[in-house]
Amino acid sequence: MRHVFIIDQNIFSGQISRIDALQDSISEHFRAQDNSDYITAISKFPRAAFGIIQEQIDGAGGDTLRVYAIGGDGILFDCLNAIVGIAGAELACMPAGAPNALTRYISDRRGWTEEAEEIVGLDVIEVGNNYAISGCSVGLGAAAAIRINEWEAARRGSSRRASGLQRWLRKIALAHKRDVAARQYRIVIDGEDYSGRYSLVSVANAPGFGRTGARLDDSQPNDGFLDVALFKPAAPLSTLSSHRRYAAGKMPRNCLRLKAKKVEVESDRAMFIQTDGEYLMDTSISFEVNEGAVAFVTVDELTRKLESTMRRGAASDS
Repeated sequence: MRHVFIIDQNIFSGQISRIDALQDSISEHFRAQDNSDYITAISKFPRAAFGIIQEQIDGAGGDTLRVYAIGGDGILFDCLNAIVGIAGAELACMPAGAPNALTRYISDRRGWTEEAEEIVGLDVIEVGNNYAISGCSVGLGAAAAIRINEWEAARRGSSRRASGLQRWLRKIALAHKRDVAARQYRIVIDGEDYSGRYSLVSVANAPGFGRTGARLDDSQPNDGFLDVALFKPAAPLSTLSSHRRYAAGKMPRNCLRLKAKKVEVESDRAMFIQTDGEYLMDTSISFEVNEGAVAFVTVDELTRKLESTMRRGAASDS
């Protein structure tokens, strides 16, 4: 088996010592096993992981290839899309990004496995030519993320990132915009019409939703269904409150929740769309479950060791 570690540089911006500590910990682990069949690589920009992983696939000679995504939903998205459909490829993950809902849920062992290591066929969400593994959304949440990313990109030279307060203020501003928080969508879910005005359309595969990782009842990442939530518009603060309640595992009154195989969403104007850590705008999008599409490694000895290394590195950098 060949082990391929893809480290998202953006997650560790300004914290080079944490990357060095991770690479040292990985090397130490494989030296102890007298195993040199591994590589570590740094992904410096979106999609960079594709070329790295493809080169390893070509050189694996048919052996099992285990790809570790170390970072947030963005690097997980890249690694997933690089290996879906590749025989003998497995996906493992070391969650370092705050919004990495799926892997945090599993790595905390609050989910659907109690084994030290288990390889399961995990569902993915097919989105056009791409795949997502945690969750997707259309509407207010994606709009806020896109606007915040634009704000941060404009200030990249000064290494500024939006604070929690700045993110909240931008959400409030967008919640006052009817075209974002109360847009008319044409929605078809498993052949049934659910068209109407919504602030947010959430399509999740993860058993946890949002940064909190709160569990959604009856949600499993390998149950063959998408977990869909449609949020009816309300007053701006009530709209945001309903999203927060749902993220905390509660059911707001303005939310309709369904299980589905396929969700199609259209609008007359370009919609704000999020797929894991990727963001885009389009007038139509479809989300369809692809059952057991990726061999996913839950928590193993090495990912636990790396998580401990990262915590120590974060403490030293602070």
